[in-house]
Amino acid sequence: MADLPMSQGKRAKAAGPGLLTRLAMSPRFHALAERIPGFRGKARAEGRALFDVVSGFVQSQALLALVELRLLHRLADGPATLASLAQASGVPEARLTILLQAGAALKLVRYARGKWHLAPRGGAFLTVPGLEAMVRHHDVLYRDLSDPVAFFRGQTTPELAGFWPYVFGAGGAADPDLAARYSRLMADSQGLVAADTLRLVDLRGISHLMDIGGGTGAFLRAVAVAYPSIRLTLFDLPAVVAGAQVSPQVTIHPGSFRDDPLPGGHDGISLIRVLYDHADATVAALLRKVHDALPHGGRLIISEPMSGGAQPDPATDVYFAVYTLAMQTGRTRSLAEISTLLQAAGYEAIRPKPGPRPYVTSAITAEKPAK
Repeated sequence: MADLPMSQGKRAKAAGPGLLTRLAMSPRFHALAERIPGFRGKARAEGRALFDVVSGFVQSQALLALVELRLLHRLADGPATLASLAQASGVPEARLTILLQAGAALKLVRYARGKWHLAPRGGAFLTVPGLEAMVRHHDVLYRDLSDPVAFFRGQTTPELAGFWPYVFGAGGAADPDLAARYSRLMADSQGLVAADTLRLVDLRGISHLMDIGGGTGAFLRAVAVAYPSIRLTLFDLPAVVAGAQVSPQVTIHPGSFRDDPLPGGHDGISLIRVLYDHADATVAALLRKVHDALPHGGRLIISEPMSGGAQPDPATDVYFAVYTLAMQTGRTRSLAEISTLLQAAGYEAIRPKPGPRPYVTSAITAEKPAK
């Protein structure tokens, strides 16, 4: 009997690592690379990048300490001495020096003429909407990852899943305090998402847009400015939309996309940072529900951070993928995966739109077929 063709995985296993990987695994090659000027720089850069991976968790913890101690905020008011910062933060000077040195290595602060100063990157951190709020609740994610092996084996109960209980259904979001925490965190960063989405997606031709899961209306506020003639509807849970701040052209429709019918009359529907909060079955049901609510030729806009798929992205395939895994109900999907879900739900004219800043968002549009 003729041999059966080997699968791609078996061929790869039989062949072993590729040439570059084999060289990287060779101590002799590393020693040789250090003696060759053309290779020396590349080898050292790769070594530094590898050490950044090793030390990344300490960098993020140092950032959290800088944020919680409000050191960046204090320096935003002007340069300060070590003694004054130590007194204000309650950290001994010797220990604070180490933290500030770490902040300087991260280019968040700098030391000059006897005082500490806020560096441009630190100023940007304070200015970019949502970054500080994101970092300040990372202590939950850090605790969830304290035993990463058990976490990835699914042997833990992530605390982060309790931070976002609204994804389990309307019951969790009925808590107004919880809804307010969620809405503040999302609204802080939604401005960047809205700006990038509107750069990627042209809403011309849509007369009435409904934003499902739109929180307190940050995306629709941006749409109202860019497209003042479009009628707008905000659809989200009652406890969430209670804090909505929208323009007169926005109609608020409280409801759950899981349990309630979607209102009709919209030739455009947007899902901004919604899909990655939910499991595949929930997403498939939502896409079908949106499909049924749209008229023939109606348009769907999806925007959220997405996996790089065949070309993994350091921001989305490390940060967002692990974050959504800790949430227990969500998943960070690639443009290709979302396209497949859209095809299965009956959409056509599916157009992926990779974002220039994948860590902010990418987008994909699709249409309900014309009659």
